[in-house]
Amino acid sequence: MIVPPFPTIPLLHAAYADGRDPRTVVAEAYRRLAAVDDPGIFLALVPEAEALAQAAALPPFDPVSKPLWGVPFAVKDNIDVAGLPTTAACPDFAYTPTETAPAVARLQAAGAILIGKTNLDQFATGLVGLRTPDPVPRNAIDPAYVPGGSSSGSAVAVAHGIVTFALGTDTAGSGRVPAALNNVVGLKPSLGSISSRGMLPACRTLDTLSVFAGTVADADAAFRVMLGFDSADPWSRALPVPPAPAGLPPGLRLGLPDAASLRFGGDGPSEAAFAATIADLETLVGAALPVDFAPMFAVAALLYDGPWVAERYAAIRPIMETRPEILHPTTRAVIAAAGRYNAADAFAGLYSLAELRRHADAVWDRVDVLAVPTYPRPQTCAAVAADPIGPNSELGTYTNFVNLLDWCALAVPGRPRADGFPSGITLLAPRGSDGLLAALGARLHAAAAGRIGAGETPVPAVAPGPARGWPGEIELAVVGAHLSGLPLNRELAAHGARYLRTVATRPEYRLYALPGGPPHRPGLLRVAEGDGGAIETEVWALPPAAFGAFVAAIPEPLGIGTLRLADGTAPKGFLVETAGVAGAADITQFGGWRRYLASRAAA
Repeated sequence: MIVPPFPTIPLLHAAYADGRDPRTVVAEAYRRLAAVDDPGIFLALVPEAEALAQAAALPPFDPVSKPLWGVPFAVKDNIDVAGLPTTAACPDFAYTPTETAPAVARLQAAGAILIGKTNLDQFATGLVGLRTPDPVPRNAIDPAYVPGGSSSGSAVAVAHGIVTFALGTDTAGSGRVPAALNNVVGLKPSLGSISSRGMLPACRTLDTLSVFAGTVADADAAFRVMLGFDSADPWSRALPVPPAPAGLPPGLRLGLPDAASLRFGGDGPSEAAFAATIADLETLVGAALPVDFAPMFAVAALLYDGPWVAERYAAIRPIMETRPEILHPTTRAVIAAAGRYNAADAFAGLYSLAELRRHADAVWDRVDVLAVPTYPRPQTCAAVAADPIGPNSELGTYTNFVNLLDWCALAVPGRPRADGFPSGITLLAPRGSDGLLAALGARLHAAAAGRIGAGETPVPAVAPGPARGWPGEIELAVVGAHLSGLPLNRELAAHGARYLRTVATRPEYRLYALPGGPPHRPGLLRVAEGDGGAIETEVWALPPAAFGAFVAAIPEPLGIGTLRLADGTAPKGFLVETAGVAGAADITQFGGWRRYLASRAAA
């Protein structure tokens, strides 16, 4: 076999650097597909001769200018590829586009080689993978279970090692549930970070392309190639989405559903597997804080039991009004429920969402990342045949609210159930935090895969690597409430900042506790060398535009100046005006804001 079950990008590139012909890897992808003998995975294949010609036409190996050089991939069949039919699993709807979706075109320009287009729940409506008139993709782990939808074929293709990564879409969990059910990684990016042009909408305001891969690093690599603002896409946003940091920010705060919010449908093996995975996660970042998910579950109810189902109706309105008989019966029944709602209901739904979002987003004042089961329990094909709606709804328990709340998500395989079937876990964070999720998800995936065991070295919370900003970024040193785990750190996250390093100042600063609050704030004042002390800082990196927006909101008597740090660097950082420390308590002896707060708490 040329490549391992998950032919990762680094492994392929190492082989290519040693002289491997990419045509042999492409041929292997087709050989694997034939060996799997599952006619439900792909709805359209690129002829093998054509894919081999793509491989032969690649320029000399250059993984820098073409980071996906020679990497096989697949695309869900509600995303346009010029010359291949787009069916959305509805043959009577099919058309052949003349243009390729910009996101797919970016992958191909980066050297990736398309193998074909994959099966799905019709019009991306469903989480089971069975709502298709074509043969159903079989779950790669156990065909008695559903493969998950709507991006069923993409997840199964990756799980069988046919391709390195595959594109799906995600409106309510379609990029996460199939990943968990097939034991692969599913990346659901921040909304608008990837162009959605050339993608058939399910709910246009909530849709995003997603990525399935064998590793977090591979999923993130594909995402980074596709990332970027598209002025021709009205739903595209110029979001700051920093890359994964080399290490996890110290004091990273983890939350998980409290006892009342954990739902496994009475399935003991799934509950035990989730608990074991959380134990892995807590070894990386510390104890998790239980969180009440009532606001999130209320948001989720709006998606199918509220007026958002009308947005699915709008996406295929001509079919619903003139040719409803061409639809899969379950798809038609789900979307027909839109008839219960009118325009007033839609506005009432928007008002409810705004109120619920305010309650849900309050969680980010207390935690930085949430960890949830990707699904409560696996569902069998037999159970869905008996009840096409109930099991599907249950699979969306922890996914349906995410896009409505504008959060990003990363599904990674967790510890398996006692019967060996996968049990997935999903990490959630505010929009723009995709890089942080990648850093944490990669470490968790390693732990859950058993690479941490008796006598083994655990994955470090802070890995070695670059501790300086990338070209074009501005370094910012913080000393108080913006530190990791403290109340204002979320402002850094909202501006797309990424943690770089923890380092003390040179001994020429005094630290003061300023009056007012909450949150209580410190003031850092530069004094003559020898009259001050070494004060702990965290250095973060921001894109220039985000840095400007962040600085513009700083209230007096604070401002931004240049800090001189013990490691010889001189980033921008918080300083206080001399007049602002009049009457303030001098807390220099504590050496930092955290130790001062700990002293206050102890007192």
